[in-house]
Amino acid sequence: MSDYIPSANIERTRTGQRHFVSDIDETGLGAVDAVADDRAPSSLWGEAWKSLRKRPIFWVALIIIVIAIAIAAFPNVFTSQDPRFCELSNSLKGPSDGHPFGFNRQGCDIYARIVFGARASVSVGVLTTIFVVIIGGVIGATAGYFGGWFDALLSRITDIFFAIPLLLAAIVFMQMFKENRNIWMVILVLSLFGWTQIARITRGAVMSAKNEEFVTAARATGASKARILMSHIIPNSMAPIIVYATVALGTFIVSEASLSFMGIGLPSTVVSWGADISAAQASLRTNPMVLFYPALALAMTVLSFIMMGDAVRDALDPKARK
Repeated sequence: MSDYIPSANIERTRTGQRHFVSDIDETGLGAVDAVADDRAPSSLWGEAWKSLRKRPIFWVALIIIVIAIAIAAFPNVFTSQDPRFCELSNSLKGPSDGHPFGFNRQGCDIYARIVFGARASVSVGVLTTIFVVIIGGVIGATAGYFGGWFDALLSRITDIFFAIPLLLAAIVFMQMFKENRNIWMVILVLSLFGWTQIARITRGAVMSAKNEEFVTAARATGASKARILMSHIIPNSMAPIIVYATVALGTFIVSEASLSFMGIGLPSTVVSWGADISAAQASLRTNPMVLFYPALALAMTVLSFIMMGDAVRDALDPKARK
């Protein structure tokens, strides 16, 4: 016998919700006992976006990141000055028309060097993060999915690389190839030793996802291992990877600045925030603003990526959403 609900006891709203009305009171208005929503539940990313839109920290970080990327991609739009044109007669002069931040010790325009320095720092951070996610993601996903001796072998290799400090390894390798230093060398060195954490996170996420019911259903339909891994497991394991990659991007920017600060990162022909901070040490007592501006640009860029990572992590955390 099918369930029957009198039409008088159902009110359908424009939003698709059905209100089940109990008895009619003296005023003729029914009391709502329960609400059933006919709309499909939102996905993980849909719920995350709803949460992110309500967080001011997300919008602040997003605005700074967009500005930093725009400056790195189109520096000539933000300044017409040549960052490599220096006149000693302008040494340590204060702000003037067309030079809002003044000049450094060599007489170079500080604002122009900050604008063009964003390209090197942001490029190293973005490209290193992409390579690290690819290397660590492939190693972690294959280790977590196939398991057994293959997992044990890749995990031990990961542990060996994990035991090597990133900055120390970068210093050693950059010193070995100091005659061939360029932006691609820095990216290669940081990628070679920076993938371990991503591999561990990916491995754990894949091991958790491969035991879910939708993977069992895919196996029952005869899907191949490669298809299950690429179409079902990896898409459902991306949340922690994206969170860590966002924070790691800021870490790689700091690593590049640290190498350039020590004079073993990018060559002197490349404008870099780290190199400008290093050169500004000589003027710290007489004109501290020479160091302040590039340090502020570096700090704000790194902080924006860290804040973005925190906001995305909270939005994707089911416990936080509850």
